[in-house]
Amino acid sequence: MNSFENRARESGYRIIAGIDEAGRGPLAGPVVAAAVILPPGYEHPEINDSKRLSARQREKLCDVIERDAVSIGIGVVEAPVIDAVNILQATLAAMKDAVLELSPPPDYLLIDGRNCINLAVHQEAIIRGDSLSLCIASASIVAKVSRDRLMEMYHRQFPQYNFLHNKGYGTREHREAILKFGRSKIHRRSFWVAEIDGLSITGELHFR
Repeated sequence: MNSFENRARESGYRIIAGIDEAGRGPLAGPVVAAAVILPPGYEHPEINDSKRLSARQREKLCDVIERDAVSIGIGVVEAPVIDAVNILQATLAAMKDAVLELSPPPDYLLIDGRNCINLAVHQEAIIRGDSLSLCIASASIVAKVSRDRLMEMYHRQFPQYNFLHNKGYGTREHREAILKFGRSKIHRRSFWVAEIDGLSITGELHFR
């Protein structure tokens, strides 16, 4: 999973960061991005796309990444900003904040997805990058674990939504809780919940 990193180094870049996010789809909570710089030539057979790992595996590997990485940056954008600018722009803002936390600053970015970040740094967007690049996969793990920990904190404030279990995603239990209790301050107002023929459905309002 180092082919993108190796190609960048062959082109003369030396400090390569992988960037990914967690939390684009939930009804509640922030979107969280992570940026990770790994040592040159670093390998770990268990690091993979966070979606392919169990929660226990992610926690274990997050500890490994935090120990071994040259630098890690985290960016968090909360629900009110998501509502104000839309989820794509909020995600890119979280990614930018994560990159700006890195030290030393990277000279090349490998980004999961289709979009580049508004930074004057050479960069490459890679569709399914979290399964193709080790540093992006590492970022996906750090972002997911970081966001899950935030949602566990929010669960203590708002136990009626069971964020401990659903992490803000639109499970049936969560949608029914919104219908019963209304939205909390961390729910995304640009997402909607409706009851149709007894089934809760969700979507995103594109009115901005």
